[in-house]
Amino acid sequence: MSNAEKARELLAGALNVSVQEVDSSTMIGVTQQWDSLAHMRLMLALEETLGSELDMEAVVNIASLSDVEAMLPVVERD
Repeated sequence: MSNAEKARELLAGALNVSVQEVDSSTMIGVTQQWDSLAHMRLMLALEETLGSELDMEAVVNIASLSDVEAMLPVVERD
């Protein structure tokens, strides 16, 4: 699974929408489902995926699908 796919999956889960509904226009302030509770679910999912806690700066700076993808480690492929 690519980082883009994983980011879409994590964000869709946090927003309680299908993966197909998540795209580059999915952002805080634009996407109705992305409220404070959804943001907390996303942070918890990211922390679980990364295996570590996010610092406060990272938490407040995640506002779009591309921000979620940027949080994921680079996956090297053969």
